[in-house]
Amino acid sequence: MSDLVIVFPLYPGVTHLDFTGPQQVLCRVPGAKIIVASMGGADIEADGLTFTNLADLAQVEACDLICVPGGFGASAAMLDDAFMSHIKRLAGGAKYLTSVCTGSLILAATGLLKGKRATCHWAWKDQLKPFGVIVTEGRVVRDGNIITGGGVTAGLDFAFTMVAELAGDALAQSLQLGLEYSPAPPFNSGTPDTAPPEILAAVRAMMAGAMGERQEAAEEAARRLEAV
Repeated sequence: MSDLVIVFPLYPGVTHLDFTGPQQVLCRVPGAKIIVASMGGADIEADGLTFTNLADLAQVEACDLICVPGGFGASAAMLDDAFMSHIKRLAGGAKYLTSVCTGSLILAATGLLKGKRATCHWAWKDQLKPFGVIVTEGRVVRDGNIITGGGVTAGLDFAFTMVAELAGDALAQSLQLGLEYSPAPPFNSGTPDTAPPEILAAVRAMMAGAMGERQEAAEEAARRLEAV
């Protein structure tokens, strides 16, 4: 395998584990060329970490796989015409369109997920509906060449799924073993179905402040698509 170009487009307010998790796995695929890019190659701060020496997204000519990470900055990114023009350009020519967490909202804002099955972080998945996406439960959801991961940690499940697709099950399993990916969380509270009711209520309340803004952003981005 050679010249497998994988692009992670970053933006202010990205969740770094959404891309560093998959990047850690996918960089080990033979022949993979990983490009982490931002508008103008600007540094991106993410939860106290600063990612630098990034490629200029506008200078990335094409890719085989685009993986859009999520984050609280996804709302603004969906409405950034310059950023979205490059996402649509790269996604339109990619063999695989992928995302992690709320990155699927950005991918959906290109219009390329209309009528397709996709997933998102549990708290925000209904915001895929204005884009005509068929919202689907699952850690990793595939519809043809569109492969989306759920919230944050699902990015690792997505990454191993992609390795199996790109280079076979044996390599995927070998990388899983090499990275000792054998999750055994201390609490069974990783989904709304398993979390204690009081924990779920507290997290929903914490996210409520951003819910309206993100819903408005999704609806505005969907309106812009219809106007094109």
